[in-house]
Amino acid sequence: MAPNLAASPFAVASLLLGLLGAVLFLAGIFALFKARFLRFTVHTLAGLLFLSLGALSGTLAVGIQGYSALTRETLAAHLTVQPTGTQRFSAAIRFPDGRQARYDIAGDEIYLDARVLKWKPVANIFGLHTAYELDRVAGRYRDLQQEKTAPRTVYALGQDRPVDLFGLRRRHAFLEPLLDAEYGSASFVPVTQAANLDVLVSTTGLLIREAK
Repeated sequence: MAPNLAASPFAVASLLLGLLGAVLFLAGIFALFKARFLRFTVHTLAGLLFLSLGALSGTLAVGIQGYSALTRETLAAHLTVQPTGTQRFSAAIRFPDGRQARYDIAGDEIYLDARVLKWKPVANIFGLHTAYELDRVAGRYRDLQQEKTAPRTVYALGQDRPVDLFGLRRRHAFLEPLLDAEYGSASFVPVTQAANLDVLVSTTGLLIREAK
């Protein structure tokens, strides 16, 4: 289940750090009016520091929205595939949160991959653990030459978010002490007949198997 923003430890930390930073900053302004320049400097710098930390915590809180906690093998989506022609098939995807989507796909096999955020031990203290989000679904050809030249169909599965924490981690080294960002193992299976499939995700990657 995706974490609730209000219940996120980063959201709580953002609020507390922001309030403390604002109080210290205002204290610095009052000190300036009273010509207490040393106190003004100390309070203002401390206030800006806490405000910056609060902004960082808020960014992390927003960035993890849409990701689901991963502590064991978890159902990520249900697939219904149906051949519609030669090397063509439809794929209906139903997510655990009730969202549904349908795609027309070219190829012999259906392929899915996911984004994975692995939090470092220091972040585990705050209840943050490995999280995932399905990233894309595509068609895959068994023949390598066809894979290079035949029509390709690729669709995004991830949800739009104001802060892309996965992308931020890949671009900025300062987040390295908190988390790793990597693609989990992709998975693909042939589509030769109509089938109901479960997409499962574990700490070792994605699995696609026939639904029970």
